[in-house]
Parts: sequence; structure tokens; C-alpha cells
Amino acid sequence: MAKSPDPDKSSAENHVSGQSNQPLTRPAHALTHEQVAHELRADVQSGLTGAEAAQRLKDLGRNELGEEEGVQPLKIVVAQVANAMTMVLVLAMAVSFGIGSYIEGGVVAMVILLNVVVGFFQEYKAEKTMDSLRSLSSPTASVIRGSEAIVVPSGEVVPGDLVEVKMGDTIPADIRLIETKNFETDEALLTGESLPVRKRADDIFDDNTGPGDRLNVAYSSSTVSKGRAKGVVFATGTYTEIGAIASALNKKDSRVRPVKRKPDGKAGPHRYLEAYTLTLTDAIGRFLGVSVGTPLQKKLSQLAVFLFFIAVICAIIVLGANEFNTKKEVIIYAVATGLSMIPASLVVVLTITMAAGTKSMVSRNVIVRNLKSLEALGAVTDICSDKTGTLTQGKMVARGAWIPGKGTYTVELTSSEPFNPKEGNIMFTQSKPYEISFRSQSEKDGEKDTDKGLITSATQLLTDSKHRLQDFLTVASLANIATVLEKEDGWHARGDPTEIAIQVFASRFGKNREALMKSESGAGEWKDIAEFPFDSDVKRMSVIFKNNHTNEHFAFTKGAVERVIGVCTRYCNSDDENAETEMTDAFRNDILKNMEVFAGLGLRVLALASRKLPADGEFTEQTNRDLVEQDLTFRGLIGLYDPPRPESAPAVRECHEAGIAVHMLTGDHPETAKAIAIEVGILPKSMDRVSAEIAAAMVMTASQFDALSDDQVDQLPVLPLVIARCAPSTKVRMIDALHRRGKFCAMTGDGVNDSPSLKRADVGIAMGQAGSDVAKDASDIVLADDNFASIVAAVEEGRRIFDNIQKFVLHVLAENIAQAVVLLVGLAFKDKTGLSVFPLAPVEIVWIIMITSGLPDMGLGFERAVPDIMRRPPQPLKTGIFTLEFFVDMVVYGLWVAALCLGAFVLRVYAWGDGELGHNCNESYSESCDTVFRARATTFACLTWFALFLAWELVDTRRSFFRMQPGSKLYFTQWFYDVWRNKFLFWAIVGGFVTLFPVVYIPVINDKVFKHTGISWEWGIVFIAAGLFFAGVELWKWAKRVYFRRTAAKKTGREWKDMDIEERVFGDYLSGYSSSDSRLGLTGRD
Repeated sequence: MAKSPDPDKSSAENHVSGQSNQPLTRPAHALTHEQVAHELRADVQSGLTGAEAAQRLKDLGRNELGEEEGVQPLKIVVAQVANAMTMVLVLAMAVSFGIGSYIEGGVVAMVILLNVVVGFFQEYKAEKTMDSLRSLSSPTASVIRGSEAIVVPSGEVVPGDLVEVKMGDTIPADIRLIETKNFETDEALLTGESLPVRKRADDIFDDNTGPGDRLNVAYSSSTVSKGRAKGVVFATGTYTEIGAIASALNKKDSRVRPVKRKPDGKAGPHRYLEAYTLTLTDAIGRFLGVSVGTPLQKKLSQLAVFLFFIAVICAIIVLGANEFNTKKEVIIYAVATGLSMIPASLVVVLTITMAAGTKSMVSRNVIVRNLKSLEALGAVTDICSDKTGTLTQGKMVARGAWIPGKGTYTVELTSSEPFNPKEGNIMFTQSKPYEISFRSQSEKDGEKDTDKGLITSATQLLTDSKHRLQDFLTVASLANIATVLEKEDGWHARGDPTEIAIQVFASRFGKNREALMKSESGAGEWKDIAEFPFDSDVKRMSVIFKNNHTNEHFAFTKGAVERVIGVCTRYCNSDDENAETEMTDAFRNDILKNMEVFAGLGLRVLALASRKLPADGEFTEQTNRDLVEQDLTFRGLIGLYDPPRPESAPAVRECHEAGIAVHMLTGDHPETAKAIAIEVGILPKSMDRVSAEIAAAMVMTASQFDALSDDQVDQLPVLPLVIARCAPSTKVRMIDALHRRGKFCAMTGDGVNDSPSLKRADVGIAMGQAGSDVAKDASDIVLADDNFASIVAAVEEGRRIFDNIQKFVLHVLAENIAQAVVLLVGLAFKDKTGLSVFPLAPVEIVWIIMITSGLPDMGLGFERAVPDIMRRPPQPLKTGIFTLEFFVDMVVYGLWVAALCLGAFVLRVYAWGDGELGHNCNESYSESCDTVFRARATTFACLTWFALFLAWELVDTRRSFFRMQPGSKLYFTQWFYDVWRNKFLFWAIVGGFVTLFPVVYIPVINDKVFKHTGISWEWGIVFIAAGLFFAGVELWKWAKRVYFRRTAAKKTGREWKDMDIEERVFGDYLSGYSSSDSRLGLTGRD
């Protein structure tokens, strides 16, 4: 093997496309296969020896896409500790231990440990789930070693290996082809090209030839769609074309801010200081989590930092109110007040809610690779989707055929079985395609399209035709090497998708290739003599068959319409036997006119032709194909299309109902893409109501879009809903354009060419079955069933979690406000020594936050989605969960709870007590502290109940707790069914009630740890306060409902969920609808 003079230059980072692991004199595609074999020291007859292969494996490494880090527990632990919320708790713990408050410090330490342990196991479990999904794209390879053909794991393939591949195999590495036989590969994963590529082993190309045009090379991870081949491996692992993309994706962006320099390259000292300062600030921001993650994660981290400063301010206020006395009990009061502002349970509840959501998603065929992306789905405003295999089935289907002298045949499928020739209806009319008013499925609205003719059985159509249909079907079946057969478990097909579709069409009429070539007695009607495979230069393929009944030889040809009619000299103008007539320019134009009609429907159109060969000629595969492909008789056109998945249109509609725009980014022809987009609902049915300027922006080709500058893209009235002939760079530009418009986008894809955009998108969604490992690694979410409709389930789950996170964060923060207000107002309660007596002890506060409220918060995280969750617009990213309504609710609920708790404390101390605040009651129990300890227990019981009841009230933030189902007939008992529906929340609240009594009444625990004592008649205060709590919250909810109904009525008279789908999605662009500006502020609920 050629050695590199500099080992560093042979690294994957400096690897040149088309080169070997250790560079050759020129890229492999620019050398003959003999030269490649010579430089690689490969034996093209016997292959490498076992010893040589083992040595190369040791020297050059395994055939894998880099070192897989796998699940790293240490990184997960660090991530759980290194966040703002945990760091705040660590500081509180340190202060508690520092002043000798070991009980309080120990409780906070347990809270931290619980957060880290639960978070670690949930994150670890999620990572292991995804780790088990990853699989090698080519698990085994057939290689020749020591003159023997053996099967080895693809990871053990080395440069110089002689590899044999056949139809259906996955290429294990980049190979330079040595010999081919009708060899075609599907390179859609790498290049995005949906049609198979025919390879030629003897061709040589320039050094700078692009990967898609290197026809003498077969690429790793591509699949063989036809024929067989032999080749020598020249690149493995990250040195392959697919590996180069993987390496580019794994490069880390520099985290060091660049120094701003003058045009001459110089920079002043202040510029270096600026760069260093910004780099340090970035590092601190990443550590605290305030500058990384999804919008919600950033906001929660910023909230933790903000609350930390509020806690410090509260502590200073406490110290100030006590004249900065440094006694232990004063500092304990300050710590208690600080802790009251820390939402300690937030991190663990957030993690558990995310993990539960992840498990729920698995049951809906969606694998979430990390917990961070799940809540982001709730904010998705745009989905950029590939077409082939995502919105469509990735399987060609014949939809129409035109036979001159006979008429037009149309096939309408009635099932999702494209290989089953018994499914679907056939309609026939004597009209030509351009005489028929074709309408897409979305335009028919359930009406029969009588222009296409009446539904007729295949048997009847054959009976009604004398010759023309039979001649057409013979060409369709025999100019074709695909196989369609029925097994016990259904219909199966092998071969090129285009040929499979044509073979299925012929099989509808009983003209299956196998049936024509074989019979029960042995030989069938036709015998295969020679094949002239499809050639990209002539864009035709032909076969020669012998009729076993007449011993006559026929040539059957199919190919691109323009190329086929160019070698046709005759056509049939009627169904009679002798109906052939000379081809004219006028009729050729007629053919092209019909082709354009089919193409306008998004169909790929091929022409079929045939002729009887001279009886005195000898025809073999060595015959000049020009002698065969001449003087043909034109037989007709056939139109094929890649059908959408049956669930794609409903899924797109549900996305639109949810206020999510769907963009199709595909490599297909513009007309094909447009037709599919209209059929699945990405484009409006009423395109004629869209202005020319808007319509031009809605559908663009990649060349048109890429020709625009970023400023011109930003000035477009609407970003394209369809981009055809799309390249990977175009997809990335589209995502960047969406980001500049403030959108939060998800990108779906399966191929390697989708990977850069998957990584750039806010949520990357890869395919689990057809997707490459590179695409999965670049994604956040993987669809286990490769179904676009599963994205709807993912978005719904994301929104549910988004809602639930908002509920439990509101629950936690409202309690924090209540506790902080109680303690700050409690500064006014001073004992004989002039020191403040806290109404709530530090351990009581942590107990309520973590134990009493922790499980109900989790229960709120498990709440099912509200019925209209997919009929409202996405939550704006700028606000996230922290909407104006959220903040107002937080303050109202917090102050109301605080007022009731303070009222209970005051009543017990001053109204029904002696008003005595005792001595040193913040530190320990004494007889003089009995009133304070009982009042503290009363306040603690009130706050515990309010925390539990508030969780039930927040199940629905607007509807009454007693009428969460407005349509229910159970006017007085519906609330019981609602609380029982979420059993986790029900038992969490019951558990909160039960655990209240031990901590109030068990000796030592109550007076030593919680700083309160048992109560008796004080429960009357608690019951009355609970009734007032419900009354206040219900009154506030009623006021909100009235306000939002009136606000919506003033704006448009309707809410988002009541609008027509086209009005929501395309209302700004269709005539007859007013601007959506007035709709932006609408809410999705009543």
C-alpha cells in the first residue's frame, strides 16, 4: 500500500474525498481498477490472506464511523450536579453546616442527593434505550480471502479486501468496482437521489468528480438494487464518503471567543481582554445552564440564579430586621427565608416528568435520545420534512397509462399495499390524457371523477381490447427484470422500484413476467434471449424475447419518452390488428402533450415500444443495440408515482390544526413535489386563490432558493413550503432562514444527506428503520416506525409535558412565594429579646417543598393531555411557560396562601393564645414556647393542605376544579372522577395528608426536628382556612374565564380552535380571509 510521507496528512480530518485510508497516487475513481488493486497490494483473484487482513485491521482500524463513546455515567453525574438549581442548594447546605445547624444541613444534603440519584438513573436509562437502538448499517460482508468466499462482520473489512455484492446487499465500505453485471445501487442515503445509479467498472473520471458522478465506485451504506458486482475495498470507517460526513458532524465548535482585529490584523490589549472576559462569561453560563439547552431549560436555570439572588436579599432583610445580630437562631431564620425561595424539587420533578414522557413516547414508536428535546417539541412552529420514505412510502406505483388507438387507463389504490395487483380500481376512458380533467384526491372531496371513466375489471378490459392493451402489457412485463410474487404472508417484490411498479401494473391483467416465461408444463410463451440494460446516455432499456409458439423474435423497449419516440417510426391508431401507421411530428407532439399532463400530476412518465425482428437476423447481447432500438412501434405511456403514506395527510392536517407549518424539502422534480404536497395538504387546495408572488415563494427549486441572498430570503412574503431538487446545504439554509424569523423548527430525515440539517434544527427527528447511523447520531428523536404521523404523537406528547411542566412549576413557585411572604411578614413577630420568631421552621419548609409537594408535582407531570391540546397555536418561545397569566397566577395564589397561613398563625397566637412568643423558640422547645410551637404546627398544617389542594386546582388552570369537564352531566360528582383519573396524583395527595400526622404528633420528630408540637382544637382553624382557600381560587378562575372570553370576542369573535384549517394556515395568503395579525394573541382554550 502507498505510504503517506506525513502520517498526520492521512488523518480523517485531512482526508480527501475518493482517497484511501492511506492515500493513493490519485483518488480511486481516477485510476483503473488494476492500478487501484496494485497500489493497495490486493489480489483480485484470491483476495487477501487471513494474516494480511488481520494485520491491516490492526494497523488501519475497524470499519466503523469513529469511536462510539457509549453511555458515560460520569458525564451524566456531572451534568446532574453542574446546574444552577443544584448549586444553590449546595450553598444553602454549606451555610447550614457552617453555623452548626446539622439537622437543616442534613435535610438539604438529602434533597441534593435525591435530585442527583433520580436524575442520574433516569438519564442513564434514556441513554441506554437509545444505545440499544443503534445498529450497524451493514452487519456482515461477503469477502474473498485466501481464494475462499467467507462472510465477516462489516467492522472487520479492510482496504484491499475483495468484496462480492449482489441485489439486496448493503455495501460494507467504499469499493472500486472491478466487474459489474447489470449493477445498480441506491445511493439515496448519501446523495439524496431517489433513483438507482447504474455503475460501470471500466470508466475513469477526473480527480475532482463529485461523489454522485463516480460511476466506478460503490459507497458504504448504499444498497444494491439490481445485479451483482465485485470490487476492491479502498476506504473504510471515517475515510469513506459516509464517514467523512460523520466526522464533519462530530467536530466541536470552538468555545474561545475570537479576538476582534483591525483590517491590518492587529488588535489592541482591550480586544484581548474583551475576548477573555466573554469566554469566561460563556463558560460560567454553560456551567450554570443559563446559556445552553432549550428555551425552557435556559429559563429555569436563569430562574434559579434569579431566585438565588432573591434568597440572598431575603436573608439580608432578615438580618437587617434583627439588627444584624449574628446569633445562631437569627442566621437559621435567614437560611429558612432563603430556602423558602428555592424550588428544591424542581430539578428532580422536571427530570422524572421528562423520563416518564420518554417512556410514553416509546409506546408510540418514538425514541427520545435525551431528555432535553422532549419539552422542546411543544414549542415547534415548523417541521421541515423529507418526502421520500417519510411523507411517502418510498415505493413507486403505476397510476396511469395511455395506449394510442385505445384510450387512458387510471389506477386508484384503495389500500396501502403497493405490491398487491389485486388491490385498487381500474378506470378506462377512450379519451386522451390532455382531454381529461384530472383532479387530485384533495380536490375531489369524495366526488367521483367521471372524466377518468367507469371502474372496470381487468378481465373485462382485456376482453374489450383486441390487440392494443395486450401488446402494451407484453412490453411492460417483459422489458422488465423485477419480480412480483405472492407468498403466504402477502405480496412481495424484488428489483428496481420503477420496474416493480410497471410489473405490478402488468400483473393486474394477469401478465406477470413469471407467468409469461413459465407454464405448468415447462417453458412459457416467451423465452429471454438478450438484455440491453438501461443506459444513462440513451435513457432506454431493451430486451429481446423469442415467442415459443411462433419462433419469432421481438424487441421490447422502455425509457424516457423523448428518447423512445425518437426511435419510433410507427404507432397504432386503432385496436385493429393491422392498424400501424407512420409516426408524424404532429403525433409526436401529441405524445409530449399527454406526457406533460401526467407529469403535471406528479407522475414519472415512461414510454413503451416494440417491434418484430427480422427472421434472418441473429440477435445476442453482443449485438449493437442501435440495430435493435430502431424502427420501433410506439405502444403507449405509463405514469408512476411514489404514493404518500395513508396517514401522512391526516398527520399534516393535525399539524396545521396545532398551528405548525409543514415544509417539504425533497430532491424530486418540482411538479412531483408540488403534486404530493397538495395531496397531503402541505399546499392549499385553492392555489388559484394565491397571488402569483406568494405562489412563486411557496414552491421553489433549490437553485432558485440558493440563488437568493439571506436578505432576499428574509424579504420573501412566505418561506417556501416546498423546495424541490433540494441539496443538503439548501436544507441547512432553510433552517437558518426559519431561525432568523424567530421560528422553532424540527427537521425529519433518514439519509446521511439529512444529517447536517438534523443537527442544525432545534429538534432533529431521524428514521429508526431506514435511517443511517449518522442521521440517528445527529438527531434528537428517532421514529421507530419511520412514520411521519408519529411526529404528531411526539408533538402532542411534547405539548402535554410543556403544559404539565408549567403546572408544576407554577405550583412550586406559588408555594415559594407563600413561604417567603409568611417568613418576611413573620419578622414582625419578635420575642422578649427582640429577635424574630419564624412562623415556619426551615425543616418544615424543605418538607413541604420536597416531600409534601414533591409527589403531587410529579403527579401533575403525569397528567393526560387536555382535549384541545392540538387545536391551539404553539407556545411562543420568548415567553415559554412564563407567560403573563403564569406570573399573575403565581402571585395571586402565593399571596392568598400566605394571607391564610399568616391569619392562622395570628389567630392561634393572639386571638386564642396568650400572645406570648417565648424565648429562643427558633432553637428549641420550652414551656414558654408552647403557644409558638402550636401556632407553627397550625400554620404548617394549613400550608400542607393548601399545597395539596393547589395541585388539584392546577390540573386545569382555568376551568373550575368542580367542572373540569364542561359537557359532563354529573354536576355534583364529576370532580371525583377527575381526581381519580390521575391515580398517581390522587395517592400522592392522600400520602401528603397521611404524612402530616406523624410529623405533627411523634415526639422528638415534632419538637426537635420540625420545631412544632401536637395540636387539637386548632384543626378547626385549618378546616375553615381550607374552605376559604377553595373559595378564593375558584373566584379567581371564574374571573379569568370571563376576562379571556371577552378578550377573544373583542378581537375576532372566535378563538383559534374555532377557525377553519385553511384560515389558520393559509389565511394570510388566500383571498377572502383577513390578516392573521389579530389572531396572534388568541388563546387555545375557553
